[in-house]
Amino acid sequence: MRLLANSLVTTSLVVLSALATMPARAANVEATSSVDAVTVYPDGASVTRVIAVDLPAGDNTLVVHDFPLGLDVSSLRVEGGADSQLTIGAIDARSPRAALPADLPELDKRIEALKDERDNLQGAIDAANARRKFAERFAETAPAGIGDKGEARPIAEWREAFAAVSEEVASAGTAVRDAERKQRDLDREIARLESDRAIKPPSKLEVRLDLASASATTAKLRVTYAVRNARWAPLYDARLDTGARDRKPALELVRRAEITQTTGEDWSNAALSVSTVRTARGGNAPELSSLLVQYPQMAQALAPAAPGSAVMDFAAKPIARSVAKAEPSPQQAEERQAVAEISGFQVLFRIPGRVSVGTSEGAKGLRISTASIAPDLVVRSVPVIDPTAFLEASFKQSEDAPLLPGKVAIYRDGTFVGRGQMKAASKDETVRLGFGADDKVKIERSVVNRNEGSAGLIVTTSKTDERSFKTNVRNGHDFPLHVAIEDRLPVSENEDIQVEMLPSTTPPTASNLRDRRGVLEWAFEAKPGEAKDIAFAWRVRWPKDKGVVMTPAG
Repeated sequence: MRLLANSLVTTSLVVLSALATMPARAANVEATSSVDAVTVYPDGASVTRVIAVDLPAGDNTLVVHDFPLGLDVSSLRVEGGADSQLTIGAIDARSPRAALPADLPELDKRIEALKDERDNLQGAIDAANARRKFAERFAETAPAGIGDKGEARPIAEWREAFAAVSEEVASAGTAVRDAERKQRDLDREIARLESDRAIKPPSKLEVRLDLASASATTAKLRVTYAVRNARWAPLYDARLDTGARDRKPALELVRRAEITQTTGEDWSNAALSVSTVRTARGGNAPELSSLLVQYPQMAQALAPAAPGSAVMDFAAKPIARSVAKAEPSPQQAEERQAVAEISGFQVLFRIPGRVSVGTSEGAKGLRISTASIAPDLVVRSVPVIDPTAFLEASFKQSEDAPLLPGKVAIYRDGTFVGRGQMKAASKDETVRLGFGADDKVKIERSVVNRNEGSAGLIVTTSKTDERSFKTNVRNGHDFPLHVAIEDRLPVSENEDIQVEMLPSTTPPTASNLRDRRGVLEWAFEAKPGEAKDIAFAWRVRWPKDKGVVMTPAG
């Protein structure tokens, strides 16, 4: 393929036809590359490196040694431009051969000299040890207190002899210690040199590009490849202002991207984007095998069916606009936000400016968008499990970019109250976020009656279990609020087991809440200081010769 001035051309490893025009011997041109752009996915990344090189006329092989070892070789692609006619052939990636250092003879001579020096020091140590042993032996065997004729020696001669022995022992010990310290220094230097001369495995991948230029030219190439050891995960900050008598509640929802990578290369000063595309899922749905029903055989058990799976991606409608950015107050520093590019099958958030993410440096969080929301507030409680009242904010997801599942840091009126979990939500879906306990709302649930017995006009034909409860709700605030109380009615999965809600029950406002069978909701507005009672009663009837148990579903 041919590339004219300032034009682009793309090729891959499979473009082998261009090799037919390449001569067998091409000149190697060494070059370096730098990371220019990175798109991070939830399960990988796409990296683009830039190579700027001066090429002589004719056939050349561009050799670049700074690509990461973990890249997917089959994903290598190249495009670029030049000042003159240029032909791009094949791309080849290989691990460079491990080779001995070029100055190996000099290293060997230096190591040999250091070992000779160490041997000389060992000889000095042996000699000093011999001197010390001789002095110690002389002090043990010499008759220090008797003269030549057996007379006692003067005290002065004793002291002179002791001093001589002591001086000799001390001198020998000092010589040994000095020599041993020098040996330790030599051992460290020898170990360092032997490490330098050892064959080391390559830390980078070598990429070769076959190029042919009609004349000497300056080329700028962009090489793109995929790596697996990188990811991003969505994080959220949810900041709720509960409002006041003269101010409605407001919710600020901040999206963040937490990026980590251990690819073996640093992304320095790169144009960074995060995408919702999941590259590790593959291109096709899984193959579903047949589900067989048959009688079990004596010699062979029924094989289990292959499991199936369902995958859903939230695709946003294509639009052409940027994510709205909240105006910062004059006293606060502005935090950069991404610009969202939304297509039919992915959302791409482009981080403004240039960003650096080092390999294995840990997670790096970047702000990608902010939304100001007018939420609906309700105090929700499930007193059958926990009588605590929890403040809940709900809103309709109005952004074209879907909310992806991730952790949420929860703030209520400027105070951090805990962490939650954001569920996936596409446009127009309702999102519910909890904002901690509301201690000014008191909820008590009590058992009013429980009666187990038999039923039948003359002969007992069935057994019954009848129960009634009362839930008291008290609003301790000086303003009205919406309250939602949840409870559950037993659900029968057998026609012989009959369940009925008794007439004394306060009518619920919702049944089978959020598609949960038997779950009821009583929603109402509680005035300041108001107390309200909710009555709930039910009866279960079943055949007298059987027993029943009640267990929470799933």
